Amino acid sequence: MATRERVRLPPSVFRLPVEKIRDGYYSDTYFNLTKQLLEADGHHPRVLMQVFQRKDSILGGVDEAIAVLKQGTGHYDGDEWVNTFDQLEVKALHEGDEIEPWETVMTIEGDYAEFAHLETVYLGVMARRTLIMRNVREVVEAANGKPILYFPARHDHWLVQTGDGWSAHIGGSIGVSTDAQASWWGGRGIGTVPHALIAAYNGDTALAARKFADRFSRDMNVTVLVDFKNDSVKTAIEVADALGEDLWGVRLDTSNTLADESLRRLRGDDAPKGVAAELVELTRAELDKAGYPDVKIVVSGGFNADRIRAFEAADIPVDSYGVGSSLIRGSNDFTADVVLNEGKPAAKVGREYHPNPRLDLVK
Repeated sequence: MATRERVRLPPSVFRLPVEKIRDGYYSDTYFNLTKQLLEADGHHPRVLMQVFQRKDSILGGVDEAIAVLKQGTGHYDGDEWVNTFDQLEVKALHEGDEIEPWETVMTIEGDYAEFAHLETVYLGVMARRTLIMRNVREVVEAANGKPILYFPARHDHWLVQTGDGWSAHIGGSIGVSTDAQASWWGGRGIGTVPHALIAAYNGDTALAARKFADRFSRDMNVTVLVDFKNDSVKTAIEVADALGEDLWGVRLDTSNTLADESLRRLRGDDAPKGVAAELVELTRAELDKAGYPDVKIVVSGGFNADRIRAFEAADIPVDSYGVGSSLIRGSNDFTADVVLNEGKPAAKVGREYHPNPRLDLVK
């Protein structure tokens, strides 16, 4: 049976600053100088560039990297840009492919003078997107199929949202918090009733939630933060009473410097701080007791893969995890090397050519 061709995102999706990429504005200067020298010297070696990284990971950003090559390869003839991508042979893996340390993920073969200036840009794209994809996949697997909500937007520059959101989507996140993060697949951002809206209604969470539900419950699952007064169980019941069937879930987000009052009433100064497992269990028990077994519990605040695994191992009754800054931390760097020149070995020691039969020709 024939296999179906895997479709790549077209270059238009990324809205690249093409003129600046062609000019080397985002490139390490030495690559721009290399291109200038090769052109001035009339030296046009046909090389094979090999791209790899060093971790067990999930490949992201490869379609964007290909877009950089498709739109940025070439040279100026006077004031006119001559695109020569069609003279390259590019092979690559696909978005979301599992990759091994040192595995070749992309090769670029052609006149080095035509694409030398692009290395910084396409490597940086893959490094960022792969980092997000790997981190998201790790928490998705830790959560045992429970939804992961991607909440790092406020922890990083707004310009990274579109590609990061796509990487989170491919990595398995069930929802993102901004429209920009969801734009590449035509989705929308999702969210909860925020603390600021509750403050705008004088700290009355139930009232703010009721107003929010009246306006938006037909368009979204209404989830409400219930830690505004640091009495999450009591507030969760008040919100459930106020919203009834309009309430999808409550979100526990207690600061890790505070013990929720519901736990302090039980444990005094020994009450655990933050979104403790005991707080989740108590919230679930009290919602069930009050007749709200269908109200979901979302937890957030300092969650990462290790903490999620611990909650899942202990069978804590969480329905969904909101994960923020941990998903954009760490590194997943890529390296590119010229490994063949005119078909002959040309790599630095330790970076020899490693053909990969998994690579697909880019059209």
